[in-house]
Amino acid sequence: MTVQLPSQIVVERFLPTVRSMLAAELAARGFAQREIASRLGVSQAAVSGYLSGERGGEERFAEHPRMQATVERIAEGFETGRMDDYEALAELLELVRDFEDRGPICALHEEEMPALEGMGCDLCVRGRDRAVQAEREVLSNVRRAVRTFANAPGVAAHVPNVGTNVAMTLPQAAEETDVAAVPGRIHAMRDGVNVPANPEFGASHHVATTLLAATAADPSIRGGVNLATSDALLAAVPEPFEVAAFDADYEDRRARLASLFESGVPQVLYHEGAFGIEPITYVLGGSAVEAVARATDLVARAEET
Repeated sequence: MTVQLPSQIVVERFLPTVRSMLAAELAARGFAQREIASRLGVSQAAVSGYLSGERGGEERFAEHPRMQATVERIAEGFETGRMDDYEALAELLELVRDFEDRGPICALHEEEMPALEGMGCDLCVRGRDRAVQAEREVLSNVRRAVRTFANAPGVAAHVPNVGTNVAMTLPQAAEETDVAAVPGRIHAMRDGVNVPANPEFGASHHVATTLLAATAADPSIRGGVNLATSDALLAAVPEPFEVAAFDADYEDRRARLASLFESGVPQVLYHEGAFGIEPITYVLGGSAVEAVARATDLVARAEET
């Protein structure tokens, strides 16, 4: 993949298309090739190429109703004398801006640079949005963490029946919609795990609740993953890590965790379950990647015992 500016698409794809269409429209209205060349700012040979079809354009531009209407309006303006070059340029610039803002130029740009998918126009038209950039970084971090988790040996045995989730908060997160996680959770499947979808914001409740309480107490803690509580897993926690237990009850959990975290946020947090509630251990870290690294290390240690 190469870095490409939207202006390159304008020059290399849009401009040849609109010139070809204007040349054909003006020729149909009786303009001579020399006059067309003068109007378009190209050579007469180029006009000949446009009219013979040797210089084709971008189909999605040529078939767009807004493009067709603009070309017809400019050609008619030239024919009747009601439009000069300045006004024609204004028409084309307006069309380019329209096409760049979630239009066909934006679509082509995203195809050329997949990293822009879903946000190309937000970057190119509206400029860098720090909030959008933060969301992008969080989603990327969770995706990397999920891949690490899914490929780690032995993790399937430590996935709870309710499923595992890998999550990360935005900076200064306050609500569940500020937390990115895997929709539908990660579930054990034979000797491996199944990841049903890419991470999204607002896709977690329980891991998000734990993370929101943790990051409110310590903003450096933004990532977490849940595993099934077991004696082997807890015994595998290395000595420098802090471990804390809490009540499994869901009622007022966030407030109770906030109270627990007043004395500091542990790296490992667990409960032993209750009626209808499976025992769960939460491994926390500065990011989803860090939390998963800690969790997979615990799993490896537990498997060795």
